[in-house]
Amino acid sequence: MFRRFLWLEWKSFFRSASFGKSLGLKILMIFLALYFAVMFLLVGFGLYPIMKKLYPGEDPLEMVNRFALAYFALEFVMRFMLQTLPVMDIKPLMIFPIKKRKVVNYVLLKSLYSFYNILPLLLIIPFGIINIYKGAHGAATMLGWMVAVYAMTLSVNFLNFIVKKRFTDNLKALIPLIILVVALLLLDYFDIFSITDYFGRLLNVLIEMPYLAIVPVVVLVGLYKWNQLNLESKFYLDAGLKGKAKSVDTKDFGWTKKFGSIAPFLQLDLKMIWRNKRPKTTVYLAFIFLAYGLLFYTNDAYQNMPAFFVFVGIFTTGIFMINFGQFVPSWDAGYYSMIMAQNIPMKQYLASKLGLITFSVVVLAILSTPYAYFGYEILLLNLACALYNMGVNAPLLLYAGSFNKKRIDLDKSPFMNYQGTGASQWLVGLPLLLIPIFLFWLIHKFLGYEMGVGFLAVIGIIGLLTRPAILKFLETCYRKRKYATIQGFKQKGE
Repeated sequence: MFRRFLWLEWKSFFRSASFGKSLGLKILMIFLALYFAVMFLLVGFGLYPIMKKLYPGEDPLEMVNRFALAYFALEFVMRFMLQTLPVMDIKPLMIFPIKKRKVVNYVLLKSLYSFYNILPLLLIIPFGIINIYKGAHGAATMLGWMVAVYAMTLSVNFLNFIVKKRFTDNLKALIPLIILVVALLLLDYFDIFSITDYFGRLLNVLIEMPYLAIVPVVVLVGLYKWNQLNLESKFYLDAGLKGKAKSVDTKDFGWTKKFGSIAPFLQLDLKMIWRNKRPKTTVYLAFIFLAYGLLFYTNDAYQNMPAFFVFVGIFTTGIFMINFGQFVPSWDAGYYSMIMAQNIPMKQYLASKLGLITFSVVVLAILSTPYAYFGYEILLLNLACALYNMGVNAPLLLYAGSFNKKRIDLDKSPFMNYQGTGASQWLVGLPLLLIPIFLFWLIHKFLGYEMGVGFLAVIGIIGLLTRPAILKFLETCYRKRKYATIQGFKQKGE
């Protein structure tokens, strides 16, 4: 039966309407997977000598055990952010005499072949082999340790599914858990209660009693069973059809009427952002990444490389512009056909998008002014980057948007959701960041810092002054690809 399920999914993969469109993205992900596989393998073989060098006189295995909890915590966070839940279309199977447990077991076992579960093996097995080769520990000890650690990794895999099912749609419920984790980190940092040391001691017990590796295996089986029962309880066509009753937000953003002809589009965008998780996340990320500059401004290594500060300025003042603008007009995929069928000037539609993006850059530029603490030259550079974002990058994003043909489901979870992502999204990021960095570096090298800052600001101002002509050009691009865009939005595949 499992072979039949695999064959069905294989045919579904190659017959998908979106297979050809996202083939480039799949190839890119394969290269990334190979890169990380090589990196993990190198770390796996190099971990023993690294620990010997960093902690001379200590057992490398015990030192690895001490940091194991931090590794599992990081792995859980990465899985929560990146790993998607295993899914299978059960509707066609309902008319066949197939036990639902077989389908559920197939879905769960399929997750074991995930790339996220293969990477740890490239770390664990080489480290275990090196320990045996060096004579640090016996084969039985290392075999028990490897089984226990990998069982913990798979436990993280199934724990992620449970947590994600429970908390993805209600992120506020995660707040108590986050507070608990932060409290444990603070206790560990101030040497009041070191949970990492206690966890390391538990793993050290395996050195003397490797047969205790059965304990993590039992935990793994328990989490598997938990997921199994959870999925079986929802193995019905009408499962999840009944929605939760909730109050309706009736904000109409009437204050936008003062913006004249673009007001209806601004209202539409603001309502979409306010009422849907994925676009609302772009706002939260904009405020979070305002602190991104602290990673660079406080680091002495970047003080002699001001071109990196251009990257920070473009990023901090334009993070909403990038996250929101790269998916124009995919945000409106659900009603784009209706908009195009109306007697609505395309220029007004695009002007509203530019207006919203420009407003976001102005707000983030104002909020970034406290960086003047690190010097007024930083403040001036951020303002110049904001002007560049408004005058150059914003129109460039909208131009790239004319090639968008993939729809976005606004109700889907925002976490690492690649729906609507195509080649244009990957390619447009390069000129957005690399061109201003290169221009600043070139001017700064020959004419000085102030001239580099002024050059970025002047280019941005020129872009703002020529915005009417730019809008006319963008209108032509969108009208030329109007029907291709509408046809693309009708495709349900990601």
